[in-house]
Amino acid sequence: MTTSPKKLPTTTIRFVASSALSLLGNSMAAVVIPLILLARTGDALAAGTLALVCAVPQMLVGLLGGALLDVANRRNVSIVSDLISAASVALLPVVDILWGLDFGWFVVLGLLGAIGDIPGMTARDTLLPAVVERDGIDLQRFLGVNQSLESLITIVGPALAAVLIGFGTDSMALWATAALSCAAAIVTLTLPRSIGKVGQAATEERSSGASTSKGVVAAARASLADGVRVLFKDDALLRTAMLLSFGIIMVMGSFQGLVLPFHFTQQGDPAGLGYVLSFMSAGLLAGSLVYTALAPRLTKRTWYVLSLLGMTAAVVVMGLLPPYPVMLAVALLLGFSAGPASALLGFFAFDRIPAAHRGSALGTQNALVLVAAPVAVFLTSAVVEAGGVAIGALILAVCWILITIWALFTKTMRKL
Repeated sequence: MTTSPKKLPTTTIRFVASSALSLLGNSMAAVVIPLILLARTGDALAAGTLALVCAVPQMLVGLLGGALLDVANRRNVSIVSDLISAASVALLPVVDILWGLDFGWFVVLGLLGAIGDIPGMTARDTLLPAVVERDGIDLQRFLGVNQSLESLITIVGPALAAVLIGFGTDSMALWATAALSCAAAIVTLTLPRSIGKVGQAATEERSSGASTSKGVVAAARASLADGVRVLFKDDALLRTAMLLSFGIIMVMGSFQGLVLPFHFTQQGDPAGLGYVLSFMSAGLLAGSLVYTALAPRLTKRTWYVLSLLGMTAAVVVMGLLPPYPVMLAVALLLGFSAGPASALLGFFAFDRIPAAHRGSALGTQNALVLVAAPVAVFLTSAVVEAGGVAIGALILAVCWILITIWALFTKTMRKL
C-alpha cells in the first residue's frame, strides 16, 4: 500500500513571502524616513509634530479599513494597499528632485502612505488564520515560526538601509522600499481569492449591526464600537494584553522613531541606527526561537515575568544612551527578552478575537496604536527639544519601569 506524498502548504508559503517583502520594505522605511526628516529640518519637534498631524487621519483610515475588511475581499484590499504604499514612498525622491522635500510634503505623502499601510497591515492580520486553515497548519505553531521569520526580516531591513545610507544615498533606500511593496502586491495576487472572502455568517452579523451605506463617519463609528467591545470589554485577558501592547509600542516607538534617530544624527552616524535596530531584531529572533523550542518547559507566567524583567534591564541601560558597543549589546538583550512576551501577546490576540469581528477588532487595534504612538513621539519630541535627548531617553526608561510594575502585578496576568 502506497501513501501519497504530503502536499506542500503553497498558500502559506506565498502568504509568508508577500508579508516578508512588505515587512522588509517597512523596516527599511522606519530607518530611512526619520533620518531624512531630521536631516532636512534639524528639528526634533518637527518630527513629533508630523507624527501628531497624521495621527487622526491615520486613525480614521484604520477604522474604515477594519470595517471594509469585514465586508470586502481581504486579499484584494491587501494588494491595493501595498500598491498605494509603494507610490507614497516612491514619490519622496521624485518630489525631492522636482521641488525639494519640506515639512508639507512629508505630511501629504505620510497621509498617502497611511491610506496604504494601515489597511494593508490589518488585511494581512485577518488573512493569516484563513491561510493556515486552508493548508491545515496549527495556528499557534505557525505564529511562533512566523514571528521568527519576521524577526529575521527586520534584521535584514535596517542593516540594508544602513548600507544604502552609508555607501549610497537616501533615494536608493526609498526606491528599494517602493520596489519591495510592489513585489508584495504581486505575490499576494497569486493567492486564491477564496481565502480573502468574508464568511456568509460574518457578513450577515455585520450587516445586522451597521450598514456600510451609512457613510464614512457611520462606518468608522460602527467599526470602532465593535472593535473596542471585542478588545476591551468582553475578555479581561485580551484587554490587559492590548493595554500592555500599547505601552510597549508607545515607549519603544518613541525610542525607535525619535530618540535614537536624533541621538545618532547628533553623533554624525545616521547609519548606526540601522545596525542598532538590526541587533534588536536579531535578539528578537533568538528569543522567539528559544521560546518556540522551550515553551512547554516553563509556565506562561514564568515566560511573561522573565521577558518583562529582561526588557526592563535593557531599556534602563538604553535610556542612559551608552557608548555604541554597549548600545548594540543592550539592543540585542532587549530583542531577546521581548521574544516570549511578543509571542504570548500575539497568540492571545489571534486566539481570542472571534473570526466574525477580526476586521473591526484588528482595525481598531491598529488605529489606536497609530494614535498612541504619534502622541508618545510628539510628547517625547517636546521633551527632547526642551531638555535634550538624554532627558527624553531617561523619561522613557522611567515610563517603561512603571508599565512593567503594572504588567507584573495586575490581577489578570497573575494566573496565566
